[in-house]
Amino acid sequence: MHSDQAKAGDRHGREGMHTDAVFSIDWLALRRPADTAARAHALEARARAWLDARRGGSPRALHLVDLGSGSGANPAHLAPRLPGPQRWTLVDRDNALLVHARHACASLCDTEGKPVSVHTRLQDLATLDELTIGEADLVCASALLDLVDASWIERLAAACDAHGSAVFVTLSVDGSWRFERLCAPESSAAGVPVWEADTDVDDPVVNEAFNAHQRGNKGIGAALGPDAAACLATALRTRGFDVELADSPWQLQLDDSRQSQLARALIDGWREAACAQLPAMAERIRHWHARRQAWCAGNSGRLVVGHVDLFASPPRSST
Repeated sequence: MHSDQAKAGDRHGREGMHTDAVFSIDWLALRRPADTAARAHALEARARAWLDARRGGSPRALHLVDLGSGSGANPAHLAPRLPGPQRWTLVDRDNALLVHARHACASLCDTEGKPVSVHTRLQDLATLDELTIGEADLVCASALLDLVDASWIERLAAACDAHGSAVFVTLSVDGSWRFERLCAPESSAAGVPVWEADTDVDDPVVNEAFNAHQRGNKGIGAALGPDAAACLATALRTRGFDVELADSPWQLQLDDSRQSQLARALIDGWREAACAQLPAMAERIRHWHARRQAWCAGNSGRLVVGHVDLFASPPRSST
């Protein structure tokens, strides 16, 4: 299960799954470079330091649980950046993606170059409870939170508190996006690029409609959409966790063919969601879509899409 950021790529609802929470391998692969570039490295360093301290001198494997693992991109990114030994449990309700993740993560190593252990668990995350978290040292998720409701967030926070698990959730949408163009060279200081907004009169209309659509039911209650990261931060702080948030925006350069493809897929998805949310304005939204697609095709600007990363350490440790 992965973020409803765009609803791009192939949407082929598999049996028993909400179609707004089903994502194709192609879509996950398309977004993966942008995800990697956007991650907040300072929070990765905090997670690494916390796990080092958690392990101490013990030879036991650190247990990491990845919720909504999809194709396995999150453990593939984190495993070589975190201390070992590591034992991962990848949890998802899409068996096809779990099969892919199992193969993709089979040769992962930790930061010391030692192989990690990877297991998968087929589970509908709507049933999240303490058993899902198990004895995890670190609970991870990427591009997941905007699909869930407030009660799910509370259950996650309570389960992590019960087990003394740290939490590292990345790439949660914050509801913002903007189109930017590069200023003239004489506007740049010391060769540093300076970007300015490129606005369209209907950008706010589509953005507001998309964010409203994000808050619909994606299979786990009324989704929090762009409010999810802040909701989780509050739930964890209430339980005494030390929580840090950091921006992790996608910055899609339109003169790069792969990033431009992702940007255009996003715009397609925003049109689709906005038309579903505001059917009476569908024609106006389609005109906006045509203008923005043309802008991307003939432009060396960029599309910035807001995301947030979160790391939280528990008020106590369990071993």
